[in-house]
Amino acid sequence: MTQSPPILPEITDRRFFGHPLGLAVLFFAEMWERFSYYGMRALLTFYLTKHWLYSDGDAGVIYGAYTALVYITPVLGGYLADRYLGQRKAVVFGAVLLTLGHFFMGFEGDGAVGGIRDTAALNMFWLALAFIIVGSGFLKANISVIVGQLYPLTDVRRDGAYTIFYMGINLGAALGALICGWLGETYGWSWGFGAAGVGMLLGLIVFVWGRPLLMGRGEPPSLDRLSAPVAGIKFEWLLYALGVAAVGACWFLVQNQDLVGSFLGVAGGALVLYVMYTAKAKLTPVERSRIFAALFLIFGSILFWALFEQAGSSLNLLTDRVVDRKMLGMEVPASMFQSINSIYIILLAPVFAALWTVMGRRGIEPSAPAKFGLAMVQLGAGFLVLVLGAKSVGMGEMIPVMFIFLIYLLHTMGELCLSPVGLSAMNRLAPAHLASIIMGTWFFASATGNFVAGLIASATGSSALEGGAEDMQPGSAAAVEYVQTVTDVYSTIGMVAVGAGIVTVLISPFIKRMMHLESLENVDHAMAGQSELAEPQAAGIDTSKETL
Repeated sequence: MTQSPPILPEITDRRFFGHPLGLAVLFFAEMWERFSYYGMRALLTFYLTKHWLYSDGDAGVIYGAYTALVYITPVLGGYLADRYLGQRKAVVFGAVLLTLGHFFMGFEGDGAVGGIRDTAALNMFWLALAFIIVGSGFLKANISVIVGQLYPLTDVRRDGAYTIFYMGINLGAALGALICGWLGETYGWSWGFGAAGVGMLLGLIVFVWGRPLLMGRGEPPSLDRLSAPVAGIKFEWLLYALGVAAVGACWFLVQNQDLVGSFLGVAGGALVLYVMYTAKAKLTPVERSRIFAALFLIFGSILFWALFEQAGSSLNLLTDRVVDRKMLGMEVPASMFQSINSIYIILLAPVFAALWTVMGRRGIEPSAPAKFGLAMVQLGAGFLVLVLGAKSVGMGEMIPVMFIFLIYLLHTMGELCLSPVGLSAMNRLAPAHLASIIMGTWFFASATGNFVAGLIASATGSSALEGGAEDMQPGSAAAVEYVQTVTDVYSTIGMVAVGAGIVTVLISPFIKRMMHLESLENVDHAMAGQSELAEPQAAGIDTSKETL
């Protein structure tokens, strides 16, 4: 006999800034998880090029495959949690995998000596990435869902709760890049990666300790099903074994990046074809039109993330090699600049939210497609500003650090025009029975964008840098060639982004008409209560951090 989940009473606790203390548990658990993830991410490209002596091209492709897989695994983690494990158990399992992965990153071995890489340590590195990939899939897909479960659907505090939770995400990301980046570049890789591991362990401890404060939220749909034996083994343990098997699969895939690209192409193409077939065969003309509008935005997001995600790879290397990073008499480690995006988000997100509200009241708020176009324009402008900065001082000179702050500012403003707007659009445009499929397609778009970002980053490697360069003197032939190569690529993608943004803004009225916003209100009321699962997932997805 299947055990049904109990009906849980409403949580009336308001001790955490007017919210339940359970939100504080989720806030700090996610903050420490993001601390570990972004602390490690700030060092990853440098670790590949300086410790393992991969070329810029190879490092970019590895980085792209890794971040793409991070965006794919939440599909598995979310599915297993929804059907069997429940979100709480999935988060604990994911946190354990993440803690192991981050600590495994601390085993750096001898690196590459005389062109020969330490095979045992390198395999440990691949294994560490695999643990982090799968752990992220179980945790990232589910912890934000628990946030929504703390509140009734009609509770006016829900939006505020996700705002607080989102601040925890960005606070953790900023601190991780600052602290782990500084330790890794100042004292050694194992210090930086070890700090990331300590952060993840703290997140796990906070989440396990705070379980009573969640008031039964996120528990399995059926405890009887989990405890039932399958082939003599408890079903719950079989699910964990499946997660470990996924680690093995990711260990193989992250070393064979071409397979990741092929998988994304085949699976993503099949997913889009399925959505289009369903839209044509099973939806009303209005619903079909909305789905096609959603697909337009999804394809636009691929281009955006492919360019935006240069931050962790090619832009990180450029900052390290040819940017004058002296501030207040000290040279700031390049990895610490990875914190700028998160700091800008913390400062600017309330500004953008207020701006859209004021413009909406006056009837002049841009539509979602127009905001996508504005995001593209700002993204491209960021690259072009950096290129202008490099050329203004000469190809053989150090680039002033203010241009790094400017590119991150423009890119963050673009992100705030696209990421939350896209999540909202996916939720509004998809019929209830297609909500998960459309959100899965959004995930695949993010993963594809991250993979393409790696391919673009690989194109920025100069022939003078084969084998991995560490230092280049200003004015040297290697420096001039490297800056010329990077600025050529950045000029191209900057112009492409600006052009795509202008076209998107011009056709946005047509896309807006396809969204049929005038009839959404009645549809939403009719479907209220049918889309409870999709809403919290959409509200909490960190696509910007990759969210991914």
